[in-house]
Amino acid sequence: MRHSAEKAAAAFPGLLIAAERIADTVIHGVHGRRRSGPGEDFWQFRPYSPGDAAQRIDWRRSAKRNRLFIRENEWAATNTLWSFVSATPGMHFKSDLSDTTKYDRAAILALALSILATKSGEQVACLGAPISPGHSRGTLNKLAHWLEDRPAQPDEHGLPVAQVLPRFSTCILFSDFLEPVDDIKESFTHLAAAGVNGHVVQVFDPVEETFPFIGRTEFKDTSSSASLTTGKAETLRPGYEERLRQHRNQLRDLVKSLGWSFTIHHTDQSVSKILLGLHHLIAGQTLHSSHQSTQPPAQVGR
Repeated sequence: MRHSAEKAAAAFPGLLIAAERIADTVIHGVHGRRRSGPGEDFWQFRPYSPGDAAQRIDWRRSAKRNRLFIRENEWAATNTLWSFVSATPGMHFKSDLSDTTKYDRAAILALALSILATKSGEQVACLGAPISPGHSRGTLNKLAHWLEDRPAQPDEHGLPVAQVLPRFSTCILFSDFLEPVDDIKESFTHLAAAGVNGHVVQVFDPVEETFPFIGRTEFKDTSSSASLTTGKAETLRPGYEERLRQHRNQLRDLVKSLGWSFTIHHTDQSVSKILLGLHHLIAGQTLHSSHQSTQPPAQVGR
């Protein structure tokens, strides 16, 4: 998994160059917040005011203007990129139309984004992992091992549990998000209340989106032994698509109300393309790809 994530990240040297050029984005480990404070990068000059420390006076600037000026630097803060990858039984589903499970795709993307973030000096961590945020190769190795070990013990919780994150954190959430919208709202609202910048990625298998079943079909619940057999599966498609559409619209509206981004990804689509799109989103750019949330709406309860 680690090798695949590094391969995906390495396939985009242009993406890494873009990350270096964008100094004021959340993907950078140290980024200017355009406010006065401790930092190394110059921001602005302002007139001296009573109470300002004499050592903050820029004498060269002051001599040119014949009045005292204070040199202010940008306030810099280390950002942490937090990833959440749902490990519910449903996330381990894979149809014949895809070569990977939803969980594996989500884990690869989370790890690839973490690799890109650490190359910019940013700290990374995973929600729910017993691993402290860091920006070293050791941190990445620990996260990779933790992500790989989780499929053997699927999570019962498909949503982030209550956790206080530091200021200036960015959180990217990967799941199929088929839980009830009220449960999703409670989880997301807790994160948003702390001022976290959120990015929601709904990961679907192509079968879940298109419902291509025809004739006699047996459907099995991924989290239990329950099953449903129908003689004409195609008759279920209209109701399924409508319920899917309603649920996804509610999810999209919730995410929009929090000021977060919403992206849809199907596991038969390019991992490199979605990686580039997510990088643009985290960097505060506009996403111009088919993975943006402008895709046809759909979603259903688990």
